[in-house]
Amino acid sequence: MFRRSIVTALAVIALSPPAVSAQLSLAHALDGMPFREIGPAIMGGRVADVAPLESNPAKFYLGLATGGVWLTENNGMSWTSLFDDQPCSSIGDVTVNQANPNVVWVGTGEPQNRQSSPWGCGVFKSMDGGRTWADMGLNDTRHIGRIMVHPSDPDIAYVAAVGHLFGPNEERGVYKTSDGGATWDRILYIDEHTGAIDLVMDPSDPHTLFAAMYQRERKSFGFSAGGGGSGLYRTHDGGESWTELTKGLPEGDKGRIGLDVYRRDGNLLYALVESDPRGTGLYKSTDRGDSWEQVSDRNPRPMYFSQVRIDPSNPERIYLGGVSFSASDDGGKTWWEGDAAEGVHVDSHALWIDPNNSNYVILGTDGGIHTSWDGAKTWRHHNNLAIGQFYEIGVDNSDPYRVCGGLQDNSSWCAPNQTTTPYGLKNRDWVDVWGGDGFYNKIDPNNPDIVYTESQGGNSGRVNLATGETLTMRPSPRPEGDEDVSYRYNWNAPIAVSEHNSNTVYVANNHVMRSRDQGLTWEEASPDLTRQIDRDSLTIMGELVTSTTLSRHDGQSEFGTISVVEESPMSADVLYAGTDDGNLQVTQDGGSTWTNVVGNIRDLPAMSYVSRIDASHHVAGRVYASFDRHWQDDYRPFVYVSEDFGASWQKITNGLPDWSVNAVREHPHSEGLLFVGNEIGVFASINRGESWSRMTGMPTVPVDDIVVHPRDNDLVLGTHGRSIWILDDLSPLEHMSRGMVADQPAYVFPVETATQVFRLGGWPFWGDLYEADNPPDGAIVRYWLAAETEDVTVKVLSPTGQTVRELEASGDAGLNQVIWDMREEAPVNVPPQAGGGGRGGGGGGGRGGGAPNGPLVLPGTYLVQLEAADQVVQQEVTIRLDPRAETNMTALRARQEAARSAASISGTITLATRALQRLTGQIDDAKALLKDVDGSDELKAEAEALSAAIDSVRSDLQNANPGRAASGVESNGGAPSGDVVWALDRAWGVLPSLVERVNELITADVPAFNRKLDDAGVRPDPGEPVVMPPRRGG
Repeated sequence: MFRRSIVTALAVIALSPPAVSAQLSLAHALDGMPFREIGPAIMGGRVADVAPLESNPAKFYLGLATGGVWLTENNGMSWTSLFDDQPCSSIGDVTVNQANPNVVWVGTGEPQNRQSSPWGCGVFKSMDGGRTWADMGLNDTRHIGRIMVHPSDPDIAYVAAVGHLFGPNEERGVYKTSDGGATWDRILYIDEHTGAIDLVMDPSDPHTLFAAMYQRERKSFGFSAGGGGSGLYRTHDGGESWTELTKGLPEGDKGRIGLDVYRRDGNLLYALVESDPRGTGLYKSTDRGDSWEQVSDRNPRPMYFSQVRIDPSNPERIYLGGVSFSASDDGGKTWWEGDAAEGVHVDSHALWIDPNNSNYVILGTDGGIHTSWDGAKTWRHHNNLAIGQFYEIGVDNSDPYRVCGGLQDNSSWCAPNQTTTPYGLKNRDWVDVWGGDGFYNKIDPNNPDIVYTESQGGNSGRVNLATGETLTMRPSPRPEGDEDVSYRYNWNAPIAVSEHNSNTVYVANNHVMRSRDQGLTWEEASPDLTRQIDRDSLTIMGELVTSTTLSRHDGQSEFGTISVVEESPMSADVLYAGTDDGNLQVTQDGGSTWTNVVGNIRDLPAMSYVSRIDASHHVAGRVYASFDRHWQDDYRPFVYVSEDFGASWQKITNGLPDWSVNAVREHPHSEGLLFVGNEIGVFASINRGESWSRMTGMPTVPVDDIVVHPRDNDLVLGTHGRSIWILDDLSPLEHMSRGMVADQPAYVFPVETATQVFRLGGWPFWGDLYEADNPPDGAIVRYWLAAETEDVTVKVLSPTGQTVRELEASGDAGLNQVIWDMREEAPVNVPPQAGGGGRGGGGGGGRGGGAPNGPLVLPGTYLVQLEAADQVVQQEVTIRLDPRAETNMTALRARQEAARSAASISGTITLATRALQRLTGQIDDAKALLKDVDGSDELKAEAEALSAAIDSVRSDLQNANPGRAASGVESNGGAPSGDVVWALDRAWGVLPSLVERVNELITADVPAFNRKLDDAGVRPDPGEPVVMPPRRGG
């Protein structure tokens, strides 16, 4: 179903006053509004860990940076999400107890230290293979690098807790449990800035462990891995005591260290060590870490990777994670040329090699999960799970509308929100429109083929989807003379397209840049709107970040940039801009003058990153703003509204949990309806932010962007870990926000226009390819009941009040839904057979008009009528024909009459055929009884004659069925073809006599035969009588 408009008219007929006043529950309503996922699954998202069962490596767990935990039991042919209802979705480690694979440990919070890295909520444990989970504590560790489980004592486990990425905290280091996670002891601790990033256990001595400690911190302006906390430690007594290992390792500050120990010899270890350029690289120990030698200077981007793996069956085969995947066959001395995982996504973070078959390798990257069966020579990308990490999304007004979005390290893509085929959205429906890390994708409101898109650092462009033409449009400074002018672009530099003049486009660096000719020329629409702070004057972990600081500002190329640009939909002269260093600026004169209004927000700390600004569609001075302070290790929500262009502000966070806010969005048509996206999901308010409720029907996942489609009224979410989700039709929440439902015992919400789509295709052999669901095919009727109600009926009426269809309806309190398949009641009532479906609103079967379906209704306006107790409530619904089709009402009426005729014929033939089946059963039973009856030859002959007569009628019925000739009568918008008309006329010509023959068999021939059987004393054996036992003790 794709749509063009929404019916907003409402007619309520109350036959009697409501018995009770309903208490409206937003949370109850949200439970009845499920989202649908539209993918894509092409590119995947960042993988943090893979954990196969060594006894059955086709079964493995997948831990995602932002998308939870997944399980495949068939080597990636299909997947099950296991962490949807847990309190957070960022995963750092998944560890399976190989002695009892039902026991699975999960450490939350990825350890990759990116500016986009989310955070976790502790350690979880499953005793049933991931079906259920228990919170095992360590909730303030935030980021977990590794979990190790004792191979023979499942109650003993170790956790490498990295700790907060964005500030100091105490709950970090190495932790140990001896009671299955009920309690924890911290057994290795350095300081509040240093945590454990990696941990390995000697496979032959579980009391010997090696821990890599890591000092690091990230802020909105940069990153540092400097300081003396990082180092490598060993214990021989299960953590009672530790020794720092230094011999042969670089002196001075060290950064991130990755570890592995050879499975067949605990003396052999490799460490990937970050230090100054002279010492960074791969180190090897053959004496359990007592001494080390550098074997390679290769160590790609330590902050983000630092993973080394030894082939468990070949100590000379070494793998390294990195932008390019590295492999060595001589212990790290030399490396394969090029990328060892050529053809699959770069940025390798997770790796597992089968200890029983070194050719089987599983690799997790920024682009998802990949497997090799020939020792990393060739790879298969598993593009059948939708785990994309979207930053920003946009929609157009095509029919059906298109969704575009930019993903972390996976370009920008566009696809229709639904298809016009029998299949849902597949990967093939998505089009790659721009490279790099994808971010903003804003579509020209008047030309859906024009997309303004961007990759990291403001590398924006204009794309024509129809022609494939692209225009690079990153504004550059034009200094005069010796003037030193530079622009600073945010990693996620904003783009905005004017709603008042679509030729006007905004991008931003430290200035707001404006083009009035679709990006051909640019002007500064503002001065530098940032605080203009030199980030080298700011400290991280109490120290300045200098040129010698390890991983200096890695991932944060510039600071002092504009993070949000917003034009008011009510005035082109009103613009807002928010910065990454905490300014919120506004102009009311098209950019001639700007005012920093952030100081008017009384309780907002300084340097708060502006994550979103949303100028109201309803009141000129109203604007919403959200701020993200997780960069300052402050995870509270900061959402505000101003009614006077920022002169004063009110905080609106009641009901929001302590997870930082990424987006706030006002509904464009209902001012009371707001949405907030944070690191665990999306929240709704129907009272302009006075209170918030979490929206259900989708997994726990960061929601980075929110769009309300201006025409179709859908809520579109860009998630950072589970691709794109859509809630079709927000009318229920709109009407609740307007106070139209609270006092109503029964209420029908506006019904979106439904479309009779001609769906071309029918190929059933797609294998394991990803496919998302289209919306239900039909008119979605949602209604509210204040209390549980018996005898609820939903009818579809013609404009003259005649019943077109009666739908099965629920009487549950709260929000209910029924789907009308846009068909009339079947002209012949064919009861469902045992095991068949009912007569629900969705109908069944195809478009052939055969039983039990009635014909499609004509395009037009109908009434949905809810009858609940003594209430009768009506709502209009419009049905339209596929807009791609060209036809007229005369042809459609002829088509409908042909479909109704075909349905009548098919239903009658079905009833007649079933009757003949019953008669055949009776005659067959009689034949079986007559086998053992002497002198029954005459009856036997009569039984055979009846069987022949039944078979003859059955054959004639089959020949009378118009079948394929009429099955496609509704597959186009035109009048029925001559062949269809002939087939129907022929069926009507022969069917009456055939039905008469069937009825003669039912009413005369078979009863007469049964009387003869009765006279001959031939009866089916009724079985043994039931014996009633005597009552005892009474």
